[in-house]
Amino acid sequence: MTRPIIHMESIKKHFGNVIALNGVTFDVTPGECHCLLGDNGAGKSTFIKTMSGVHKPTAGEIFFEGKPLSFDSPREAMEAGIATVFQDLAMIPLMSVTRNFFMGREPTKGRGLTKRLDIDRANEITMEEMRKMGINLRAPDQAVGTLSGGERQTVAIARAVYFGAKVLILDEPTSALGVRQTSNVLSTIARVREQGVGVVFISHNVRHAMAVGDRFTVLNRGQTLGTAVKGEITSAELQDLMAGGQELAQLEGSLGGTI
Repeated sequence: MTRPIIHMESIKKHFGNVIALNGVTFDVTPGECHCLLGDNGAGKSTFIKTMSGVHKPTAGEIFFEGKPLSFDSPREAMEAGIATVFQDLAMIPLMSVTRNFFMGREPTKGRGLTKRLDIDRANEITMEEMRKMGINLRAPDQAVGTLSGGERQTVAIARAVYFGAKVLILDEPTSALGVRQTSNVLSTIARVREQGVGVVFISHNVRHAMAVGDRFTVLNRGQTLGTAVKGEITSAELQDLMAGGQELAQLEGSLGGTI
């Protein structure tokens, strides 16, 4: 089996007396989309922040490319190749797509006192990277706020991949999108996977996860309830695990209907 890019072994995270993660084991390999599914309060946000260097685990180990590693900050995680795309996308609506794509890392030309922004090269790169993700921009200097939600997600994903992401963590990327925009984002994830990037898809939407996922892990109250490979589990079974299984069945019976 291909060696995981990142492997989290028996991770625990405590905040005082609150146990947010309790022995979570999770990994992702190159070119794989591993979906972490869980309802609100399952521990998904803490998991993301622990994997991306915001939090240090209380116990457990993180291995990156086979070596034990401890990140002291999100910047260290990013420099290693772990990029996170959060729901807010960290974009400035009135700035151009190109400016949002580079965020201060634009290419330059000249040296010393003659060094200046190479806007033509920056625009060219932005257009090309977006084309790779299946988005044909009208113009690179259009305000990013004029793009659809799905297109903005694609800008954030393309930006992360261009700047060297080996692991791409996507925090509920389809939660606020319509059907067409969701389709665009899921197609983008498939393209990223083809480039050998390991994708961690965080979601509570089983249908979206099943569309792109290779493996599925369910998180409930800070613990994993198991991992399944695509083809070994159905959408209904995943939904049942997420929703509480027996508790949901009992609720259906008491209400006299199907939930």
